[in-house]
Amino acid sequence: MSLCHHPHLPLENILLPSYNTARCVMQAMSADSGLLYICGCVEEQECNDKLIFYNQSNGYSLLHSREAVPVAAISLLPPLLLALTVTGLFYLYRTHRLRKRPESWLERAAHNVPLQSRRPGHDFCRLSSSLMSASQCNISTARANSINHNTELLPIELDHRVGKGRFAEVWRAKLKHTESGHYEMVAVKIFPAQEYSSWKNESGVFTDANLKHDNVLQFITMEERGSCLHKEYWIITAYHARGNLKDYLSRHLLSWTSLLDMAGSIVSGVAHLHSDYTPCGAPKVAIAHRDIKSSNILVKSDSECALCDFGIALRLDPALTADDFANSGQVGTARYMAPEVLESRVNLEDMESFKQMDVYSLALVLWEMVSRCEAIGEVRNYELPFGSMVRERPCVETMRDVVLHGRGRPDIPDSWRRHPGLDILCDTIIECWDHDPEARLTAHCVAERFIIMRQTDCEDGSRNTNSLFNSGQY
Repeated sequence: MSLCHHPHLPLENILLPSYNTARCVMQAMSADSGLLYICGCVEEQECNDKLIFYNQSNGYSLLHSREAVPVAAISLLPPLLLALTVTGLFYLYRTHRLRKRPESWLERAAHNVPLQSRRPGHDFCRLSSSLMSASQCNISTARANSINHNTELLPIELDHRVGKGRFAEVWRAKLKHTESGHYEMVAVKIFPAQEYSSWKNESGVFTDANLKHDNVLQFITMEERGSCLHKEYWIITAYHARGNLKDYLSRHLLSWTSLLDMAGSIVSGVAHLHSDYTPCGAPKVAIAHRDIKSSNILVKSDSECALCDFGIALRLDPALTADDFANSGQVGTARYMAPEVLESRVNLEDMESFKQMDVYSLALVLWEMVSRCEAIGEVRNYELPFGSMVRERPCVETMRDVVLHGRGRPDIPDSWRRHPGLDILCDTIIECWDHDPEARLTAHCVAERFIIMRQTDCEDGSRNTNSLFNSGQY
């Protein structure tokens, strides 16, 4: 230790020797506690910065007390160097092995390597995806690796058309296994040449590595097909045989459990789009779908759905300005348009405005689902929102009269509220289609409501079970 001490007073019962020097020469002294090394200096302010020990064999040696390297660090240096050497050798070995191994088309896509080039007399396809992996698409690695995408398009045979929208047609197709001869079903969305911008926009959304989610349609790849005279643009995705939610609801009734699961999955998908973070916590760019409706939702199973059709979706990149958003125009389907969209009074300075439009449309989809749930009692024939107020394909002017001026909303009968969970869901729907955009719930809040509904459902089930036990019926 180092301290200021009066030289005429004892330290550890020892008087300091040679204290009036400019150097600190350590001297061994006997003390009650054992052998002590002591020095003293007075002439310089930092004269004890260098401690001098006398060594019988080597003369004087300096110990820089403030710059000394800890003994523990010196003893750990050899094993640390050895570990770094082993790690470096292992890295070089792995790099050498990977360079020798042929790269699959999935891996090339993951690294954004161009997968083919234009050749005279052959179709040209551009395949790009930053999120392709064996777990993200239904293509087997063995079969995918057998396709040479430097010269070939995916071996797809169109089966039949399953849908047609404003910008593109959707086909069910067979994606062949080139080695085994077997095939699997995929969906192919085909854009004509004049809808290139829509294809480009949807492809840009799909190739966002952070879009992947169980409740968002699974993307496989995108391609350019045809000749210069007849060009087509394809987006290839997973295929779901149950079709879209609109058609499914027209043919099926939902149990309360199915409604809770299917609607909850849709809400989860929307919340993921709107989130600024991935489920792992990594930053992501939020996305506004801008055309949420039952025909743009696919039914994966009796308990799960997936959002699709991102042709007019908007990436809410903080780098974009209000002018950029203004160029996006009045988009969506009139029946599902929020009041502020119908009025063309969207706050372009606030990106939350685009999320609020989605939440309004989501509320109408939830209403459609509730109207086909057995838990409400008497279930009527399926109808779209505002079905009793407007014709089949209402224009913007018609919806402006109903929603904006008349403040109309689909009817929620009192009978729907007899079920505890449905009562919460009805309140949620009303809060989501509020006329004031800022008063609406966020998609994340709606997701939390579904957690509450599940808890309510479990509590009701528990109470019912207890009552059966008490009555001796169970």
